[in-house]
Amino acid sequence: MEEKTKRRILVADDDPENSSLVAEMLRAEGFEVAVANDGIQALAKIEETKPELVLLDYNMPNYSGLETLHKLRKNQNYVAVIFVSGTDDERVVVDCLQSGADDYVRKPFGPGELVARVHVRFRNKDTNDELSRATEKLRELAEHDDLTGLFNMRSMYAKIDRELKRARRYRRRVAVVMMDLDHFKSVNDEFDHLFGSFVLKEIGQIVAKQIRDTDFAARYGGDEFLMVLTETDEKGAAAFGERLRANVEKHVSYDGRNRFSRTASLGVAVSRENEEVEAKELVRRADQALYKAKEAGRNRVVIYEPAAVETPTVPAAKRKAK
Repeated sequence: MEEKTKRRILVADDDPENSSLVAEMLRAEGFEVAVANDGIQALAKIEETKPELVLLDYNMPNYSGLETLHKLRKNQNYVAVIFVSGTDDERVVVDCLQSGADDYVRKPFGPGELVARVHVRFRNKDTNDELSRATEKLRELAEHDDLTGLFNMRSMYAKIDRELKRARRYRRRVAVVMMDLDHFKSVNDEFDHLFGSFVLKEIGQIVAKQIRDTDFAARYGGDEFLMVLTETDEKGAAAFGERLRANVEKHVSYDGRNRFSRTASLGVAVSRENEEVEAKELVRRADQALYKAKEAGRNRVVIYEPAAVETPTVPAAKRKAK
């Protein structure tokens, strides 16, 4: 059985005898303990050993305990801090807690009290970590389509608007690609909705494999998909669309009983440099281009043009209008 990783604690105290006694007491409880004797050493040890908890003395040279805490709280990565001090001035206790300490233990203390407070701090940390993981999971579920694993449209417009602002700042462009499976309704009529969902899941996987790490994709609804390509012009977006169209056309969905293949129509819209276009407008343009691809016979890629939508910019060989 794999040994559980020991929890790491740093004891920062300018009295070597005190720090040694506390360290041995905590090691006897199964913790991994490092020791520092002033504020500068404490900050260096925190950077080196990445403790989950720091026991910090109030009176220390080379940064007091409070100064050390202030510097520590400027860091992005949070570490729990318990002050351990002989100072019983209420104003000091309040100042430490208001400055970001998680607890305050007055000297002298019984070994059982300190160990109990350490265990409580770790128990609280574990609870907070579980809540953070659960919150992150809920956020992911809220933003992703259950069937395909791609984003849903709930947060997609905000993501596109962020990319458009970034593109304007750096004089770059953003492409939006809308894809619709041709005559997809027939899969539900010919087979059933369960197999239809199987097909959509596979198409979602094809989309996910085609986009880069800097791109993102969503299930727009039904059998429609939306892809956002960062730093991409018309030529790059058209090439992407044609690759995706070809991959969908050659793919055969097979669940062990049913086989199904279908073509796809795609519309592409690309932002222009210095254009104050919003996400919804760019998606609307891609949707208009998709509509023109359908009108032109399907199974093709059409690029949106400001004056008129041309047909088809990237034709495929010997397509049959359906």
